[in-house]
Amino acid sequence: MVAERQTPPAHVGVFLLLNGAHVAGAVSCLAQLGIPDLVEAAPKSAEELAKQIGADPQALYRLMRATACVGVLSEDPDGKFSQTPMSTVLRTNATPSLRALAIMAGREWHGRGWSHLEYCVRAGKQALEQIYGAPVFEYLKQNPAEGQIFNDAMTQISMIDSPAVADAYNFDGIHSIVDIAGGHGLLLATILKRNPQLRGTLYDMPHVIEGAKNGPLKPVMERCTLTSGDMFSSVPAGADAYIMKHIIHDWQDDRCVQILKACRKGVNSGGRLLVVDNVIQPGNDFSPSKFLDLQMLIFPSGCERTEKQFRDLFAAAGWKLSRITPTVAADSIVEGVPA
Repeated sequence: MVAERQTPPAHVGVFLLLNGAHVAGAVSCLAQLGIPDLVEAAPKSAEELAKQIGADPQALYRLMRATACVGVLSEDPDGKFSQTPMSTVLRTNATPSLRALAIMAGREWHGRGWSHLEYCVRAGKQALEQIYGAPVFEYLKQNPAEGQIFNDAMTQISMIDSPAVADAYNFDGIHSIVDIAGGHGLLLATILKRNPQLRGTLYDMPHVIEGAKNGPLKPVMERCTLTSGDMFSSVPAGADAYIMKHIIHDWQDDRCVQILKACRKGVNSGGRLLVVDNVIQPGNDFSPSKFLDLQMLIFPSGCERTEKQFRDLFAAAGWKLSRITPTVAADSIVEGVPA
């Protein structure tokens, strides 16, 4: 006779959920200390590692013991810690690497933002302007070290989802594409390398474009133009497609409509709009996108959207949502055509 599995009491489930903050803090600290890099070659004890990084051996052991119990490192019988698949992803040289994202999750500004979630929910406003007197992107600009961690985190995420976008979408029939706010051009470079018929334009702020000159686009620069400007007022005209990844979710609807109207004005006849973002599904199933939506509320004051919200947003800017293509990453490609 097989015993029935008992559902744990509700308070046990809540304890487990609240412990998520402790787990995230420990993993972030482990990444910041660089421990996954230091055990890449061979297992090491806390005493060995403490000498390398200048830490208290017992405190470091306690940290690694905690992360090992969630699969980030593994403690051997001899007391040494070795690599696991999840700690490998936190190495600097991993492909993909999530080290910068893990570090960012433990930074003071990030933690203070989440501690102000109640304010954000009550006011419907983002947190950092309330805390630091500056919205998130201005705060990161004023604090270059934090801005570098953020930029590194976004680059690492892009290394995961850029190939997923290039694999999922058929770019046949498109001969020119503009990547709006495309950073240093990793997504555009990935698309151009796989579609030799395409010419691309990277469009971003002047200081970002300056940094893109020696970035991922360098091998395909003969098919690429770098242009700077304000995406809320205009975009380079005359393209078959406009693509933007993780841009629309940063902004509230009125600002998004400005960007999408600029794309609608510039697109060639029969052209397309490609918005790469999470699409929130109905129902109560677990979805990271629903928590990413809170991240957008807390920091840039944007949101993740449902299919209906995308459809309405597109219509307000002169586009018609034509299809949604999922990728192997969490994102989908929301396609629009001129209405």
